[in-house]
Amino acid sequence: MEAAVGRGGRTTTMRLALAVAVALVAACGVRVCHGTTDTQDTTVLRALLDQWQNAPPTWGQSDDPCGDSPWEGVTCANNKVISIKLSTMGIKGVLAADIGQLSDLQSLDLSFNKDLGGVLTPNIGNLNQLTTLIIQSARLYGAVPARLFSDPQLNQVILDDNALNGTLDMGRSISGELSTVSFKNNEFSSVTVTSSYNGTLALAGNPVCARLPNTPYCNVTQRSLSAPYSTSLVKCFSGTCPAGQSLSPQSCACAYPYQGIMYFRAPFFHDVTNDTAFQALESMLWTKLDLTPGSVYLQDPFFNSDSYMVVQVKLFPSGDTAYFNRSEVMRIGFDLSNQTFKPPKEFGPYYFIASPYPFPEKSSSSKSKGVIIGIAVGCGVLLVALAAAAAYAFVQRRRAQKAKEELGGPFASWARSEERGGAPRLKGARWFSYEELKRSTNNFAEANELGYGGYGKVYRGMLPTGQFIAIKRAQQGSMQGGHEFKTEIEMLSRVHHKNLVGLLGFCFEQGEQMLVYEFMSGGTLRDSLSGKSGLHLDWKKRLRVALGAARGLAYLHELADPPIIHRDVKSSNILMDEHLTAKVADFGLSKLVSDSERGHVSTQVKGTMGYLDPEYYMSQQLTEKSDVYSFGVVMLELIVAKQPIEKGKYIVREAKRLFDASDAEFCGLKEMIDARIMNTNHLAAFGKFVQLALRCVDEVATGRPSMSEVVKEIEVVLQSEGLGSSSTSASTSATEFDVTKGAPRHPYNDPPPKKEKEVSTDSFDYSGGYSFQSKVEPK
Repeated sequence: MEAAVGRGGRTTTMRLALAVAVALVAACGVRVCHGTTDTQDTTVLRALLDQWQNAPPTWGQSDDPCGDSPWEGVTCANNKVISIKLSTMGIKGVLAADIGQLSDLQSLDLSFNKDLGGVLTPNIGNLNQLTTLIIQSARLYGAVPARLFSDPQLNQVILDDNALNGTLDMGRSISGELSTVSFKNNEFSSVTVTSSYNGTLALAGNPVCARLPNTPYCNVTQRSLSAPYSTSLVKCFSGTCPAGQSLSPQSCACAYPYQGIMYFRAPFFHDVTNDTAFQALESMLWTKLDLTPGSVYLQDPFFNSDSYMVVQVKLFPSGDTAYFNRSEVMRIGFDLSNQTFKPPKEFGPYYFIASPYPFPEKSSSSKSKGVIIGIAVGCGVLLVALAAAAAYAFVQRRRAQKAKEELGGPFASWARSEERGGAPRLKGARWFSYEELKRSTNNFAEANELGYGGYGKVYRGMLPTGQFIAIKRAQQGSMQGGHEFKTEIEMLSRVHHKNLVGLLGFCFEQGEQMLVYEFMSGGTLRDSLSGKSGLHLDWKKRLRVALGAARGLAYLHELADPPIIHRDVKSSNILMDEHLTAKVADFGLSKLVSDSERGHVSTQVKGTMGYLDPEYYMSQQLTEKSDVYSFGVVMLELIVAKQPIEKGKYIVREAKRLFDASDAEFCGLKEMIDARIMNTNHLAAFGKFVQLALRCVDEVATGRPSMSEVVKEIEVVLQSEGLGSSSTSASTSATEFDVTKGAPRHPYNDPPPKKEKEVSTDSFDYSGGYSFQSKVEPK
């Protein structure tokens, strides 16, 4: 009998153990297995943690990301990481290449981490299980790997509001599951998409759309409206809250809302006072986002200049809770950035830009009485000190404000967007602090100087992400006024083209004016032609450099809004990247052309002698054809590799004097041609190039082609020779001319105007180059 009982007890125990085991296996299969996370996945997450600041507090606190104390935002199945959702966490750093080793990752959302930058690693194409990639409103830059779009499970890619650039090439093998690709507000200059892709592609806000505005992926529904105005839809009756908090509409208590802006691109109504519509939006927000009724606050709806309906949204935590926890923020951020949330139909499609969420500092859940008493006593002592310091702080604040107004002028309100709402939204450009640029150049070390001129110096710097930059730093005495500096920045931030040097940002503080550009490792065209840079440009490369620069100028003249006349086109203002792609630089003298000024602009004559349009010099009537003349001089420079005025001879006059149409090979210019290209077996299309250059430098503006015509003719030249037409291959040191006294005379028939002060003739990248020699007398 006892033996039977023993056997029965053992049987029962075994059945119980088996049941527990089955339950554990089931639990592991559902979401998180509380065992050891896959070693490789753990290593990858730790690599990400090493690259980041402000990662969620739970990251790194346990050795097992999927264990009993899982890392926030990480979802696992079968001990493998399948999802990372860290929207609006304030993460700073770069996206490490190791992420490509998360072999089971299905969903990645790192949106609204505005200091998360770096390149989009090609290793992301290794994620064969990836269905969703969302990284909106970050600082990603560089090219997008074509391999990404071939992942067989990939369904959607949303990388809006970054600085991704170059050509968007989706490759030839696009996932059949891919339905949504959105790269709005990036820096793509071209796009390559095969006909096999049938999903949605959104590229509005990219430079490519300025050239191809009617393509399907650039179209945005436009609506005309009367002047927009603001209104508040929900209010508490009274009360104020500390900084960062707002009154919750459900309790009228102060809390920290999750907030951002919803942009409705094509709503089906125009009346922003339509209470019924916005109440329906409120109701759907709290219902679909699992919030408590009444916890949504919609504020100040209006239509912006793009005819988008803009609505400020605040979502409040439930009850008397002051904060959302991190999991709630991740969930809400994902649903809005992923557009899982669907608004009422009359609002149409939208996108959402979140603000950083102010998570509370970590604190222990309980404190001993002694600690509490100690804190109370300490606070009492501090009160006395604070009272004494208050007056001093007030005085110092007044002094600081006064100094800022004196120093900043119109820039007094130009602060980081995160800190102050008055900063302008500059597309593709951001505010840099003085300390940030100082660190990037090793305290503006002499070893990092790239060049200098009348405006100041240019330095090479490196950002924490590893990106190289070029910093144009004004010297005391040459700085523009605040309004002029602001105008130049706003203009530069509007022009985005593959063949224009990109403005990354600016600095205006501590008595400094600095512009931050993309770094151009190839240097100036002037340096390459003179042999200073060490780069060798054969004839084919020179043709492609000419085409790239011409495309950049044609964009300024015809596609920029409003059009822009560069006014200082010269070889030292044409820069090249590591692929020898030519980009036009230095917009310090550029002029915007309004509709009323179409035809010409009356303005003081500015430019660089040798490149200066003589008709503009004599009439003071500036037109786009003035840039065409300067570009024609550059074309001749590409042939002779000498400065426009050298040893008393002017390149344009000499070329016209020697030109012989009957000389099919050299057009009579053999004695002028650069020896480095004379050795070329065949100077492809040389005659056509020379004739185009001479038309550009016609004495009369009406005899010159437009820049778009120049582009077409150079493209025809290249294509006819079988070379292909790919172009891949602030202030300035220029001079102002006083021609107001007496009758204006031709600038190249008399000695050039004398200046009281000479400008350095050394190359000055990003801000003009050499200047003419004031003693030269062209003959």
